[in-house]
Amino acid sequence: MTRTITVGLDGSPESRAAAEWAAREAALRQVPVRLLHVWQPVPEPMAEAPLLGAETHRHWTERIPRDAADGLRLRHPGVGVTTEQRAGTSAEVLLEAARDAELLVLGSRALSGLTGFLVGSVGQSVVARAEVPVILVRAGEQAADEHVKDPAGIPSAATGFRPVVLDTDSPDDTVITFAFEEARRREAPLTVVTGWNLPPYYVYSLGAGADLREDIIREQATALTEALLPWREKYSDVEVTEDSRLGNPANHLIDAARDASLVVVGRRIRRSPFGVHIGAVTHAVMHHATTPVAVVAHD
Repeated sequence: MTRTITVGLDGSPESRAAAEWAAREAALRQVPVRLLHVWQPVPEPMAEAPLLGAETHRHWTERIPRDAADGLRLRHPGVGVTTEQRAGTSAEVLLEAARDAELLVLGSRALSGLTGFLVGSVGQSVVARAEVPVILVRAGEQAADEHVKDPAGIPSAATGFRPVVLDTDSPDDTVITFAFEEARRREAPLTVVTGWNLPPYYVYSLGAGADLREDIIREQATALTEALLPWREKYSDVEVTEDSRLGNPANHLIDAARDASLVVVGRRIRRSPFGVHIGAVTHAVMHHATTPVAVVAHD
């Protein structure tokens, strides 16, 4: 694996926001950025049109990554930026490129008139199949959005980072380690969120005249603390807040994301050739969290 952050770039506002996020992350990791533009050949009828011919189409497809790279080099002078164009189906090209990268960064855009964000069919296919972390960045995402406001209450990229939020609905070493590493790079606190439902025996305990709710809450909180203990010891410089709540974990994560710099969720690797497998919690966070979302694949 080459130590590179790859960005899927198509010239849209969301892909430009993804490129900016990737450059900031590359500075933290001290790695270069690769801007990947997937070029699709012009169909024969279009190639014969004087204004939409192959030469004009190629000019614009070459200009998109070139202009984006020039802008990144200007705004992030310490980050190496390269461009690459490949022909083919977008999802397949991105997945192939992801095999040779540390991270793959894609953009997502707000849904018009609705609450939430659109992760298109290409993005969902890539997230469901990539085995490297995939970061989804919202159109309009700014560096200052990842930082706490300054003492006057004004957004600023010069202040400390907002917390990194970690989902432990399906705890896995790979996902947890990724979140701790991201918090350490940012010198940011880590908020670990878990949601749970009352077990079936709770209803029967009520019928017997005993309310075990408080006992169950303590048990869940203790289980989370014990699960995180090895990482607390390894990453002693990371401030950790544990948030164990009754209820839907996706709702808790989306709520926590409002004040976060990054949300980290997991996706179990499924090598079945049929269907798209992302998971209900991860799917909800991808479409509704307002901050960048890291989807980390794990066995």
